[in-house]
Amino acid sequence: MAVNTFTNYIPSDPRSHRERMLAGDWYIANDPDNARLAKRAAQLADAYYRAFVADEPEARQYLNDLLGHMGEEVEIRPPLFVDYGSNITVGARTFINYNLTALDCVAITIGEDCQIGPNVQLLTPIHPIAPAPRRARIEAARPITIDNNVWLGGGVIVCPGVTIGENSVVGAGAVVTRDLPAGVVAVGNPARVIRVIGDDDEGREAIR
Repeated sequence: MAVNTFTNYIPSDPRSHRERMLAGDWYIANDPDNARLAKRAAQLADAYYRAFVADEPEARQYLNDLLGHMGEEVEIRPPLFVDYGSNITVGARTFINYNLTALDCVAITIGEDCQIGPNVQLLTPIHPIAPAPRRARIEAARPITIDNNVWLGGGVIVCPGVTIGENSVVGAGAVVTRDLPAGVVAVGNPARVIRVIGDDDEGREAIR
């Protein structure tokens, strides 16, 4: 039986698989630069964890080296799991709790003043539904954008290509498969908007 390969599905392309990945096109993740950068990311994330636990002053420098950009007063509690790290931007004063998984094959942008609960997953990769190209290890990715002052509850999963609008709140355990507008509360799987955030929410008990 013939073995399905990348060339069965994608026309000839002089770009490397990493270049195709960053452009959001179909690629195979065995690019040697991808492998090298993924290993570097794992090493920096591990070094950050160890330095954080030991309360070492250079802990933040490991994050600076790992992430594409990190604003002032960002707090990220380890462990942190990324593909490359270099495609992640975190805005000033954002707090990220334990066990963030951010698969950054393409850009993941987290705005300023965000609250990211424990065990959140930000997943940019997509895979073919058809079995043959999936067997050929073809994949692509779509960027994720979390706008300013968004709160993602514990265990939220954000799927490829999603944008969550400014000031919105996503309840714990929700799976966000489509864009959410600004200033709303969304819950469930798939996440759905249950109401708009209004002035009467001042002082209202928080959603966990």
